[in-house]
Amino acid sequence: MAAAGASASANAAEPVTQTIELPTLTADMSAQVAQSAAATQQAAANYELRAERDAAAAKAAAEAKKDLAEAKKKAEAKKKAAEAARKAAAERAERSAERATLSASASASASVSAPASGSVATVIAFLKAQVGDAYVLGATGPNAWDCSSLVQAAYKQVGVDLPRVSQDQSMAGTDVPLSSIQVGDILYWGGKGSAYHVGVYIGNGQYLDAANPSKGVVIQDLSGYPASGAVRVL
Repeated sequence: MAAAGASASANAAEPVTQTIELPTLTADMSAQVAQSAAATQQAAANYELRAERDAAAAKAAAEAKKDLAEAKKKAEAKKKAAEAARKAAAERAERSAERATLSASASASASVSAPASGSVATVIAFLKAQVGDAYVLGATGPNAWDCSSLVQAAYKQVGVDLPRVSQDQSMAGTDVPLSSIQVGDILYWGGKGSAYHVGVYIGNGQYLDAANPSKGVVIQDLSGYPASGAVRVL
């Protein structure tokens, strides 16, 4: 009995050892772990790429905004420059118009001659008395004239003998600039010495002539048919 109790005591004193077995890592589990790691790496790469793209887009937007501001600034400056140029051109045109008006007024004042007197008045009175007469080439009055016969007859009233034809009448007397003509000056059209028409300046920008068969003897504005030259015989 003692031996059996001793044996039981010995057995109770011996330590009990447990072994925990870990599950075996299979090939499928290894593949899943590898796939998970690759997916995590790819997600990180994608995130980094999106971050880079977002940064690039933000930078491009900022540059575009800056470029737009510069373009607006340049456009505004160009608009202001164009407006300034337009105003300057308008002011120049206005000054030119004023100068032209003053010049025209001065020329008009110079061209308006004093009332005819003496021999000139006699010539003008004779010419005006013929207004309404017919124009007939080669006629010498008293009721029909051509241009040169009328001028010849008018000056004959004051003792001035002029040649019969307009070419020769353009060579008579003294040459006068058209800007300085006076009442009684003979106007001619065509070249000096080869004139094809003549008339007499009567003042205020008008002349009197035997114009043509349809008009006869008339008073006309010099501006409508500018003369080529003028001569003074009185």
